[in-house]
Amino acid sequence: MRLRRNSLTTIALLTTTTTTVVASLGAAALTAGTASAAGPDGRQADYAAASAASGVPLSILLGVSYLESRWDTNRGAPSTGAGFGPMHLTDAAALAATAQHHDDPSEDPRGDGARGTKAGRRAGTTTAGGPALQTLDRAAALTGAAKETLRTDPAANIRGGAALLAAYQREAGGPAGAGSDPAGWYGAVARYSGAETTDAAAAFADEVYATLRDGAARTTDDGHPVTLAAQPGIHPVRTWLDRLGLRKPPARPDGLECPADISCEWIPAPYEQYGPDAGDYGNHDLSDRPGRQRIEYIVIHDTETSYAGTIGLVQDPTYVSWHYTLRSVDGHVAQHVKTKDVAWQAGNWYVNAKSVGLEHEGYAAQQGAWYTEAMYRSSAKLVRYLAQRLSIPLDRNHIIGHDNVPGTVPSTVRGMHWDPGPYWDWSHYFDLLHAPFTQFGTDRTGLVTIDPDYATNQPRFTGCTGAATNPCPPHGSSSVILRTAPDAGAPLLSDVGLNPAGGPATMEIADHGARAAAGQTYAVADRQGDWTAIWYLGQKGWFHNPRSKPAAKWSTGFVVVPKPGKATVPVYGRAYPERAAYPPGVPYQAITPLQYTFAAGQRYAMGTIVPGEYYRAVTFDGSAPGDWTVVRGQTKYAQVQFGHRIMYVNLDDVQILPSFVPGP
Repeated sequence: MRLRRNSLTTIALLTTTTTTVVASLGAAALTAGTASAAGPDGRQADYAAASAASGVPLSILLGVSYLESRWDTNRGAPSTGAGFGPMHLTDAAALAATAQHHDDPSEDPRGDGARGTKAGRRAGTTTAGGPALQTLDRAAALTGAAKETLRTDPAANIRGGAALLAAYQREAGGPAGAGSDPAGWYGAVARYSGAETTDAAAAFADEVYATLRDGAARTTDDGHPVTLAAQPGIHPVRTWLDRLGLRKPPARPDGLECPADISCEWIPAPYEQYGPDAGDYGNHDLSDRPGRQRIEYIVIHDTETSYAGTIGLVQDPTYVSWHYTLRSVDGHVAQHVKTKDVAWQAGNWYVNAKSVGLEHEGYAAQQGAWYTEAMYRSSAKLVRYLAQRLSIPLDRNHIIGHDNVPGTVPSTVRGMHWDPGPYWDWSHYFDLLHAPFTQFGTDRTGLVTIDPDYATNQPRFTGCTGAATNPCPPHGSSSVILRTAPDAGAPLLSDVGLNPAGGPATMEIADHGARAAAGQTYAVADRQGDWTAIWYLGQKGWFHNPRSKPAAKWSTGFVVVPKPGKATVPVYGRAYPERAAYPPGVPYQAITPLQYTFAAGQRYAMGTIVPGEYYRAVTFDGSAPGDWTVVRGQTKYAQVQFGHRIMYVNLDDVQILPSFVPGP
């Protein structure tokens, strides 16, 4: 739930330790990150050497590392869960306390002017966490390597992770030696997760052993091919888990909405009245979805604080809420709000009323650049489960980031959040959802789906730490940058919602005014050589898209255009019904256009058609006129990919046409 750093004052400063760690990436980390590459056998040899030295079977070492980082180094940058390197050695003490999401007193995270801004006042605290978030210290003690070396040198990091696994195996009394049966290492693998309960540790270990069965092969982010041979016949000895002394969780309560193959618990968000007025309540609203109202979206967030801090916040009745929180180190899930009820999570009441919100432990940029594979996989399983139960399509029109949620009215556009940020790997995430960005269009079908190569696509963002102009460490990204002309030196597009003065967007990490992300589909506006232009916020946005290394895939579908005779049509941030639909006693919610221009001659990719609806919920007990009902009108809207965020246009104002571009 990342706040926009230009417009809010609650972005915390990094500690001196964090600044030192991140600053070192510009020199020491980059040098160390390539030092291993100079060896004759590369990263595969680093894993083999660590296996031989520690007595950990090579497949176990590779499997654990894959589930943590997919063998990437991330150039020594920390993960969103305070982990470093291919083995995700954690060092939470090196990360600073930060401001929490939704701490700005002017913000309405509920996104509903009918109730007013009555939540989001409390600033939570970030806790460093226990031993699970400080494994780098023990790895340093076991190997004798300096902590900075373990953070930035991939070979040393792998040795540190192997030493931890070997120590866990010794303490459990399991079979030792690089040649030992990998099936007997289940307990050590489970402990490496850092989980405190048996179900969470087992879920992590089961995912590692599933990787061992299937095998894996890929080239790391610093150019090393690594292979884990498939072992289809491996059957882990799960009884080793009993020797870890972990806490056994209570039986899953009836009604817990999680798939069986992830660890999940119920930590309820309170529904309480905390003042004398029936409108003084929190931190979510009761409903009966999807019976009362169809759920259209699943919204992906990041927490901007630790898992422990997030759990504390969602249990505060005066704060806000979301449906699920996911832990970085092992992918564990906590559910807080039933999917039938409406959480206050997206800052847009129309979207809140029709969505489920997932918070992922981490930071969009300030402290970490990458999300663990364990959390990606757990999240993907949860989203697949929810999408099937709630009939939500697995595409980027319905599985959206918080950064894709539009402002409600012009005055709220600038304060909308931008998490999970440009480092969330949308393409990999949709691969895990079993819904890859496969397209069947051509250069004549009129649409493109953004899909750059994540590892090598490294826009030069700024402002991850310190000043807004400080360069961020190089890192893969899902985002492509949009310019006013087919030239790498041309200015970026302008987003008048983020910059009312009308100047060009910047490369600051929080500024998405000239960005398109993987999976988003746009209408093609023009092509010149290796450049493609898309319609974006009323402008032509150019991005580099060479045939030799495309940043997008040709797509086909439908586009929305103004009806003949209309010079422009309004664009909205919420799809509310017309005035006549509101019953007596229920105040009309104005249909207010946003500040953008959709002019004749422009085309925008259509996502879906949605009804004009408003869910009325402004009191704790449903005592207000019309409370806990859905106001429905005759107006329908087309959802369009208008900029980085989705937006809505009235169907009466537009035509829906096939995207195909006819020949001359």
